[in-house]
Amino acid sequence: MTPTIAQPALPADWRDLVALTKPRVMSLVVFTGLCGLLAAPEMLPPVLGFTAILCIALGAGAAGALNQWYEADLDAKMRRTANRPLPAQRMDRQTALHFGVGLSAFSVVLMDLATNHLAALLLAISILFYVLVYTVWLKRRTAQNIVIGGAAGAFPPLIGWVAATGQINLLPALLFAIIFLWTPPHFWALSLFVRSDYAAANVPMLPVVAGIQNTRLQILLYSLTVAVAAVAPWALGLTGTTYGVAAVALSAVFLVLAVAVFANKADTPAGMKPERRLFAYSILYLFALFTAVVVDRWVVA
Repeated sequence: MTPTIAQPALPADWRDLVALTKPRVMSLVVFTGLCGLLAAPEMLPPVLGFTAILCIALGAGAAGALNQWYEADLDAKMRRTANRPLPAQRMDRQTALHFGVGLSAFSVVLMDLATNHLAALLLAISILFYVLVYTVWLKRRTAQNIVIGGAAGAFPPLIGWVAATGQINLLPALLFAIIFLWTPPHFWALSLFVRSDYAAANVPMLPVVAGIQNTRLQILLYSLTVAVAAVAPWALGLTGTTYGVAAVALSAVFLVLAVAVFANKADTPAGMKPERRLFAYSILYLFALFTAVVVDRWVVA
């Protein structure tokens, strides 16, 4: 049960409502959704294309708000999340719930009106998956929470593509797979140097329940699958050489950093520089890789 949080004396500030949407996470979601839209063989009119990306952003923000509504008790126990609007008591939980549900419904309905039914359905599934499957079901129960829950963050490029074309094809499915496989090493690298936070909140992240070295091994193994998935669009002839060269080079660096993490023996955050480097690079990696998809589609082709 989530404990009751004291009701704040004043209404929520607009900046707290923005904070509920997890803007930094949303930026990556919006970018990959935009890349999926731009990589599609058909283009929406600019206004409809903008609306589709706006819907993806609003859907991601809604999922973030509902996540924080449900996890207010966990956030209060972790240093890096304790200042969020709910644990810091700058907002009541009912406001967060209404904001999240309303934003979810609005984003899905608008997507349906602006693009097509399938894109709206995928957006709805992505929101429900993040909230119900990852947040409610997996997060507090299993160390596989990130492995399975990573699917929620993998939907945006697929949604962007479907918004433009109305159908699912192999390339956007591979873009989905790249993010799905990228998510565990990305978050496990983070969880290694904030392991004490997850332990304090009793969240069964892999480093907490399986140990540091086992987590490092899993990061390395998943990094190998990320590299294979990243090169697959080129190997299958779905993209050109420009993307292929970028995928190989970017993935090689990813693997080198993953090997450095695996070789590290430090068990305190101060000694986890390889983990911090991999976490930071993993964000750059995804941005660069998806940029290469668009460049290969529009500049080279």
